[in-house]
Amino acid sequence: MTTELTLLVWSTALALGQAMLAAVGGNIQKGVPSMIGNRDNDAFTGWVGRAYRAHRNLLENLVLFAILVLAAQAMGRTNDHTRLGAQLFFWGRVAYVPCYVVGIPGVRSLVWGVSIAGLVLIFLQLV
Repeated sequence: MTTELTLLVWSTALALGQAMLAAVGGNIQKGVPSMIGNRDNDAFTGWVGRAYRAHRNLLENLVLFAILVLAAQAMGRTNDHTRLGAQLFFWGRVAYVPCYVVGIPGVRSLVWGVSIAGLVLIFLQLV
């Protein structure tokens, strides 16, 4: 399996881990009865709210990453640039989680930018 595909799989594992972190936080903050309900009016605060937002942000970007990686594979355009792009995306997303959950705004934006630079790097190999 290529580095790009491997990092796509690990990015999916990261998304699962973030979902679990947010769910555990929700249980701590709102309690199990609230969490098994419809949660129509639940607003999570503090680190739990940030964990949910970080997870949602990863899901939004994971779609783009998956499309780019799979397109690069299908087109036979994987190379050092796509590998670097995948690494920047993955490690940027790994760093993003604690920066967002702990609440470090400037650093959070910087590591998000690193992950986006990874997406752009892969994209440029496809056009």
